[in-house]
Amino acid sequence: MAAQVEIEDQASVTELDNGEIFDPLSDDADSSSSSSGSTIILCRGNREHDVIKMCFLSGLGGALASDTTVVSVRKNSTEGITTRAKYVAFRIFTEAMARKNGGDPNVKYGWYAGSREEIERIVSYGFSSGDIDDSRGVGVHLVPSKYSLFAAAGAEPDGEGLRHLLLCRILLGKSEQIVSGSKQSYPSSSEFDSGVDDLHNPRKYVVWSSNMNSYILPSYIVSFRSPRLRVIIRGGSPARPSSPWVSFAALMSMLSKSMDASRMNLIMRTYNDFRKRKIQRDQLVRKMRQVAGDNLLAQIIKNHRDKYKNRV
Repeated sequence: MAAQVEIEDQASVTELDNGEIFDPLSDDADSSSSSSGSTIILCRGNREHDVIKMCFLSGLGGALASDTTVVSVRKNSTEGITTRAKYVAFRIFTEAMARKNGGDPNVKYGWYAGSREEIERIVSYGFSSGDIDDSRGVGVHLVPSKYSLFAAAGAEPDGEGLRHLLLCRILLGKSEQIVSGSKQSYPSSSEFDSGVDDLHNPRKYVVWSSNMNSYILPSYIVSFRSPRLRVIIRGGSPARPSSPWVSFAALMSMLSKSMDASRMNLIMRTYNDFRKRKIQRDQLVRKMRQVAGDNLLAQIIKNHRDKYKNRV
């Protein structure tokens, strides 16, 4: 039986059924929230906060969920002119999709994993070519809301050990099955609008690159800490870091200031392969050491540590 949560919104009701979010959540913040720049911090007790937190933790599984702390849930504000325009455009595309497909636009929620910097960039400016995955169709790949574990595994920790996921509203329309390794970059016919890995129980949504900023609406950022997740990803025992972590995205930014364009492009191509899960973490680290050199990497990490110490 679905657990229904009433939301004062044009959609009126949000359902959390078998760990999956259905129907749009509220588009306006209530009294259980506070503003933080372009996002709104949703507080405990806020209905959106509680539904999203429940969805995220239930998708991790009992053992991992008990060891995971949701630090914050932030909502993309619609007060800015650009953000409001994106929301209005998404609604127009949704209405058009409904007319095309007999009244059902098939709007779902899905997770997008990345570094803090990448997610904040997407919220501010939208998806770009660097966010495109071609491992199963060429487009932006997202994970259904009830399978948060698969998304969490791809979330990169920031300097404070926090991981971040972007929860998006996705306009799927009619989906077709896309096989692993496919380089398909647009619908096979006008009948279809998006792709999935499995028609009956999808674990991956594929939004074609041509539609990525029309059919995906970044809506919430979930920040969390999960020590056990590091064990699952690495397949070993947890190790307590002796110094502040440097996220790969931050490291790329610092490297770009110290390296020529040709070497930096080589590292960025390898980093993009890592983000698309084509290579493992140790392969990325090996390539960075080969191209940048241990001395430069050590100096950048030392500078990062020194800045961290000065802050605390």
